[in-house]
Amino acid sequence: MNIIELKNIHKYFGQDGNRVHVLKGINLCIEKGDFVAIIGQSGSGKSTMMNIIGCLDVPTSGSYKINGVEVGKMSKDQLAELRCKTFGFIFQRYNLLNNLKASENAALPAVYLGLNAEDRNKRAVELLKQLELGNKLGNKPNELSGGQQQRVSIARALMNGGEIILADEPTGALDSKSGEMVMEIIKKLHRQGHTIILVTHDGKIAAQASRIIEIKDGEIVADERKASDFYEVKDAVKPVKRSRIDMMKYSFLESLKMSLHAILANKMRSLLTMLGIIIGIASVVSVVALGNASQAKIMAQINSMGTNTIDIMPGTGFGDMRSGRVKTLKVSDSNYLARQGFVDNSTPSVSASGTLVYGNYSLTAQLRGVGAQYFEVKGRDIAQGRVFSEREVDNMASVVVIDDNTLNEIFADNPNPIGEIIMFNKKPLKIIGVTEKDSNPGPMSETMNIWTPYTTAMYKINGSSDINSITVKVSDAVNSQVAEESIENILTALHGTKDFFMINSDSIKQTVESATNTMKLLIASIAVISLIVGGIGVMNIMLVSVTERTREIGIRMAIGAQQADILLQFLIEAILICLVGGFMGVALSMIIGFCFNTFSEDFGMIFSTASIVLALVCSTAIGIIFGYMPAKNASNLNPIDALASE
Repeated sequence: MNIIELKNIHKYFGQDGNRVHVLKGINLCIEKGDFVAIIGQSGSGKSTMMNIIGCLDVPTSGSYKINGVEVGKMSKDQLAELRCKTFGFIFQRYNLLNNLKASENAALPAVYLGLNAEDRNKRAVELLKQLELGNKLGNKPNELSGGQQQRVSIARALMNGGEIILADEPTGALDSKSGEMVMEIIKKLHRQGHTIILVTHDGKIAAQASRIIEIKDGEIVADERKASDFYEVKDAVKPVKRSRIDMMKYSFLESLKMSLHAILANKMRSLLTMLGIIIGIASVVSVVALGNASQAKIMAQINSMGTNTIDIMPGTGFGDMRSGRVKTLKVSDSNYLARQGFVDNSTPSVSASGTLVYGNYSLTAQLRGVGAQYFEVKGRDIAQGRVFSEREVDNMASVVVIDDNTLNEIFADNPNPIGEIIMFNKKPLKIIGVTEKDSNPGPMSETMNIWTPYTTAMYKINGSSDINSITVKVSDAVNSQVAEESIENILTALHGTKDFFMINSDSIKQTVESATNTMKLLIASIAVISLIVGGIGVMNIMLVSVTERTREIGIRMAIGAQQADILLQFLIEAILICLVGGFMGVALSMIIGFCFNTFSEDFGMIFSTASIVLALVCSTAIGIIFGYMPAKNASNLNPIDALASE
């Protein structure tokens, strides 16, 4: 029964004037279990014919059938499957992968067959032991002699069964003793039922075959049968059956292992490739962390003005020269607003500048008359003592809360001034509390400030019922913009005209947040440029890697790797490089943040989980985007051209 049928096969190389006619109308049939030697001088076309038979190359014209199936109609993946399950290649130069051990080289075809690691390693060990290499399982090719490497190559050819063994000058690179050993193995394989097709220019080697075909100038000039010894296959490999999902999972895991192996085999190049990604990710994460820290500091300063508060001032706005003469705001306005459902509390405020006297000290200070809730609304914490109560407000109590500046200025020798009496504009006031230091920049952080009940300030100090402003604390569940509109409508109705303006802390906060977010986005966008540069670096290195590993790709294709296998392996390599680079970039940014926070007193970098996750997603995306083209180029290589690459 014919296993191989070639009819009128022609093969041309080159184009136009450089076109060479290598095979000229080859007609050949080879029976299953035969041992055929194809002999001819260099350039006669014998290797080209063997490459076509092994589906490493395709004819320009003609018909080629295996087991009655037309090969010319098969896709690249179908041809790869044929090479994986039907053919076993023994090359003149062995074509072993230098970074794999002998057992791993022998087991490689079974990866593309879908055999699990345990089964394929077990079979590889058995084959190598049969070939007297049981003590060389862990040796890499450069640790083996030529004859040993060729025996590993034979084990690899038999891994998936090797129904048809294609041997291209199998003894050409060996000494005579090793050559004889290899030929004995090949003859033994023939007796085990393998169809052997051996290409050689040595007549003594060809004479050991059952059938000798001589080719000259691209044509068969002789076909002599010396023996009719055909054998049935005795060591058939059972096909592996997996579901599509299992195959995808298996293919991914095996590609991942091979990618890790390739990266670890070239550690320095992989690290240098990651460098651009590391710098880019570290820049992005660090910039966002600095932006978060700046925003948090600014927000803390704004919150110190009061969270969700609205200050109502007389006049038409900042810079109104008449605002000091407008006296329309009343305590009744504050009380009316306090009764509104959307208001938590409302406190009037009265201010006065004057002379503060204590003992031998006489200094200028700023007094503010406020309600009992003022300190809570404005976020001012108490360091010592307490704030005044609602009852003290109602009773116009002569009590006062002083700030840190006042404490340090006139009570340097008395760190606990609670109960002391100070004079402000000749009015005695008893100190009941001291506020924490105001760390926010501004005029209030530099001047001496004291607070007293607004009733005390109005009637005992100013001698007037006028107030300077009202501070309203809006309920957290209420939109501050809606509350602002409602307050404006209420006061306008009460006053008959709009003779006031409002400062909404939430509006300031939103403006600052918008500005800082825009700034973070701008700076992060600049940092992303380094990521793109890093991605281009990955693509360049992967393109170089594909070029350097062209022969490896050819070997993998020759033993059964499909386009998707090659594409997936190189794509996973690129993604792994970028992902590992991403993690290293995040780690670098954390180190930078730790150092920055250790030496910075004003504020520290604040890392967000979202920015770190986004950075890692970006690094993975860069691996996919910039790794796809090199991976695609690798998968599109022609097996025979890739094998011919050095």
